[in-house]
Amino acid sequence: MQIAPYVPGRSTTDDGRKVAKLSSNENPLGTSPKAREAFAAAATSLERYPDASANELREALAAKHGLDPARIIYGNGSDEVLHLVAGAFAGPGDEAIYVNYGFAVYPIAIRRVGATPVIAPDQDYATDVDAILAAVTERTRIVFVANPNNPTGTYAPRAEIERLHAGLRPDILLVLDHAYSEYIDGGDDDGGMALAASAPNVLVTRTFSKMYGLAAERIGWGYGAPAIIEAMHRIRLPFSITIAGTAAAVAALGDTDFVAHTAAHNAKWRAWFSDEIAKLGNAGLRAIPSQANFVLVVFEGDLTAEAAYKGLMDAGYIVRWLPGQGLPQALRITIGTEDETKGVIAALRQMTGAA
Repeated sequence: MQIAPYVPGRSTTDDGRKVAKLSSNENPLGTSPKAREAFAAAATSLERYPDASANELREALAAKHGLDPARIIYGNGSDEVLHLVAGAFAGPGDEAIYVNYGFAVYPIAIRRVGATPVIAPDQDYATDVDAILAAVTERTRIVFVANPNNPTGTYAPRAEIERLHAGLRPDILLVLDHAYSEYIDGGDDDGGMALAASAPNVLVTRTFSKMYGLAAERIGWGYGAPAIIEAMHRIRLPFSITIAGTAAAVAALGDTDFVAHTAAHNAKWRAWFSDEIAKLGNAGLRAIPSQANFVLVVFEGDLTAEAAYKGLMDAGYIVRWLPGQGLPQALRITIGTEDETKGVIAALRQMTGAA
């Protein structure tokens, strides 16, 4: 009962209107046409169980990223993979660390197995490596770091991730959650996948829900040392990813045009959105620098985040207000279509009197 249930992003207003949903970081451009075709074609096999080994998906991921397919774990979204980590490597009496304002699934997964969550202080909403290392005790078993972080969008560069890993004991598992890694400017790399390939205590998790536009199908995966993957497989549900979802994911990997278009759209409108928020600085609005497909806007003036949340809803835009994650002063706003992004800024201007 100490677990705070996960609260998903809303899709309707208080009065039931369906409006622009910018609360769940979904792909505003939809899904790859190739993925849609593959999904539809797979509907002819509904009576069959999926391949429990997910061989086709693992081979496709390995070919795409230059990995060993035997070292790939998969699950019902990266959420399941994160739960598998906690289930395999922590339990009563153990501790697991995550960053303040970290992903809401971490404390749920930790408490679910009877372990104790430990929150490391942030540095202006960003990951603080020194704070994480200072939080380590003899009971620490796992460190979770989302990079870019959800819900803040902040990014720790390669040097900081390497410093964090070097400062951890070999028996502590470092989990690098790369759910938003495809959105990082210029394809920058925090070095997590290379660490997972060479170090015995690093696991990287990824998802098809964001960049690939397959949130409905819940396809997640991870990469790590053989011993890590073997332990997670022991408690993995046998048929957690579907035939159609797998087919769509494999096809999405091959649609490089859709991925490039999505990345370019996000980079353009994320930068524009952040610049427009900066123009509202006199009204107390501040955009936390983001490398994801959303921006965390902090309200430090007369207009509160709660009032802006309700005002945006009235204007036809649902965003994410997160008082339950200690962020009553901020809104997480997904980068939507051009019209949606411009509409949010117009509404905020009006609320601040800057219109």
